[in-house]
Amino acid sequence: MALRLDNAVGLWQCAPNQKPLAGRPGNSEDIMAQGAIYPDLEGKVVVVTGGGSGIGEAIVRAFARQKAKVGFLDINKPASEKVAADVAGQGATVAFEHCDLTDIAALRASIAAIRAKLGPVNVLVNNAAHDERHKTEDVTPEYWDGRIAVNLRHQFFCAQAVLEDMKAARAGSIINFGSVSWMVGQGGMAAYTASKSGVIGLTRSLARDFGEYNIRVNAIAPGWIMTQRQLDLWLTPEGEKELMERQCLKRKLVPDDLAKFTVFMASEEAGACTNQHYVVDGGWV
Repeated sequence: MALRLDNAVGLWQCAPNQKPLAGRPGNSEDIMAQGAIYPDLEGKVVVVTGGGSGIGEAIVRAFARQKAKVGFLDINKPASEKVAADVAGQGATVAFEHCDLTDIAALRASIAAIRAKLGPVNVLVNNAAHDERHKTEDVTPEYWDGRIAVNLRHQFFCAQAVLEDMKAARAGSIINFGSVSWMVGQGGMAAYTASKSGVIGLTRSLARDFGEYNIRVNAIAPGWIMTQRQLDLWLTPEGEKELMERQCLKRKLVPDDLAKFTVFMASEEAGACTNQHYVVDGGWV
């Protein structure tokens, strides 16, 4: 399968005269994997933050399967370029912008670049975050501000950056990612839980402000999702045992569980849903 990066527009595309890859049965990361198709998402422009790995990568692949045009931002350039090439190799239209979301000027420029490549933005998924553990005694003002910047602040400024596109279309969907961590009173990460609880207040205010333009704003609170990072850093046999005791569903949740729900929330099937906070945690909370 030959691929090329079209530098004129910055899009990963199949090389001329090459056919898209067929689906690979059993590969949950393949954009041709089984799942619902929402015809209204075809051709829509979707922006995903933190799309280079984990939940964000699964969301990028899920929207690509819907034949949406997907732009994503991420700070990890090598991993993201690999994702972009793989998704494009399966026949999708995808644009990656390397960006530190804590730099608001760079964030705005990256969204503008995606708009120039793909068109006005119809769907925004504010997924990017970092659940770094910390002790209260060790937190400095600079560290606190950094955690708020990486987990909450960019969600507001991303919404601001796509607002005019959605107002002009008199339609749009913004999906902000929170967490159940603050709902269960998780310790050892107070700056993270504070920022994630703030996502709910932000979501409700934006839903109220944007509703008159037919723009829907909702939040999704994931439970413990088994991304590679979680498996590498945090999951222990003891932790898994405790999780299974608490969850109603006795299985580990994976990024595709979040991606499928995100795609549904972006579609017109959820057209009457706004100002809401949806928990996807297997029944933990």
